[in-house]
Amino acid sequence: MNWIIALIIGGIVGWLASIIMKTDAQMGLIANVLVGIAGSLLGFWIAGLLGLAPAGGIVRFAVALAGAVLLIFILGKLGIFRKK
Repeated sequence: MNWIIALIIGGIVGWLASIIMKTDAQMGLIANVLVGIAGSLLGFWIAGLLGLAPAGGIVRFAVALAGAVLLIFILGKLGIFRKK
């Protein structure tokens, strides 16, 4: 059950990040889920490096969203996602 919840939350995080970065027209459902999950991992890894331990649902969601936005930014610089 936790995997299903992770996929749903990852999809939502990836979708919101793609809207923020204006790449939503280029990304499908699978890309949103992958970017959301990988971006969440990136966000929590960076938060750990900074000594932050996000507690609470809203703060954890914000860290996941920030990580996904950062991942889309990095992928855009690598030429994988381009703004239209």
